[in-house]
Amino acid sequence: MKEQHSPESPATKKHPKPVLMIPLRRCGSHALRLRLNANPDFFYAPYPLHIVDFMPLVEMYGDLSDDRAYFQMVVDIVGLQAVSMVKWPNVVFDPVDVFEAIKNEPRSVHRIVWELLFQCGIHHGAQVVMDKSLDSVHYADDLLKLFDDMLFLNVVRDPRAQINSMNRAIIHDFDSLLNAQTWVKSYAVAAKLAARYPERVLTIRYEDFVADQESVLRKICEFFGIEFTMEMLDVSNSEEAQHISTMSALWESNAFPPIPANVDKFKKTMSLDEIAIIETLTREQMDRYGYERMTKGDVKITDSMIAAAKERSDAKRKQAWADLASNDHRDYALRQLRTNYLKMVKDRLQASGAK
Repeated sequence: MKEQHSPESPATKKHPKPVLMIPLRRCGSHALRLRLNANPDFFYAPYPLHIVDFMPLVEMYGDLSDDRAYFQMVVDIVGLQAVSMVKWPNVVFDPVDVFEAIKNEPRSVHRIVWELLFQCGIHHGAQVVMDKSLDSVHYADDLLKLFDDMLFLNVVRDPRAQINSMNRAIIHDFDSLLNAQTWVKSYAVAAKLAARYPERVLTIRYEDFVADQESVLRKICEFFGIEFTMEMLDVSNSEEAQHISTMSALWESNAFPPIPANVDKFKKTMSLDEIAIIETLTREQMDRYGYERMTKGDVKITDSMIAAAKERSDAKRKQAWADLASNDHRDYALRQLRTNYLKMVKDRLQASGAK
């Protein structure tokens, strides 16, 4: 068993440069994270906490200027990290140390999350720490208030391909219309962020990364201010990539180089009607990022269509969880552990009368 460490607190040190990857999961984000992690002297990016799932609970803690409330939140975030599907290697957090390190700074759930990341980054000697919790794009303004050196890596992907992937992922809806709506909201926030802070946001296309990994990785490294290394191009040497590829069907491809032929795989698995709906909703961003449409993109989206989509998606979600429990119980059990933990925290907060 490897030695475990309590990460050193950066309370007396300048923290590593923070980077948030945005705007939406199933964009090829793991492929990028795993390759950047091949440069551990400069870069640290663990499996993300996806704090978006915790956000509905935040108001239940009440006034965070109350040390008791804030410390409890610290304890619960440390617990959330502990039940993550993919553990941060050789790390044990002490909630007391985390609280003491940030108690005199502006109080926020985001500050707690980033304290965990900073402590690990300093322990690893990293110059840059990245959070791959892409959904946190919706909290970008809060992060900018906390950290004046925050950067954003905006990874865009053809919406038809990304939504095709989302449709098969248990973390999303099971319908192209619903996932297209989610896609549009996230990409719109990212586009506004890039327009407001062009010096803080680097936008890359996943398809360009697949076509020329080295050029894109060099561009990212230059933006982060870190050194590019050729080791980044060989994911077969990544122990983490090999490990997570066995943990979930969603991550199987991460042990191998991306396959260019899969860029437009959606053409074989999606109907033209689905593609037309996606192109109708995403046409502005498709034009922005240079994706050519296959249809006129003029489908009229009605309330009845959305209602029917939700009904279909709910039914497919129930079946997907049942299939996961039957076909990959390890994946199912790990996801349920996190779900049950969040429910336990919610039940406790409700029972204590926190508001």
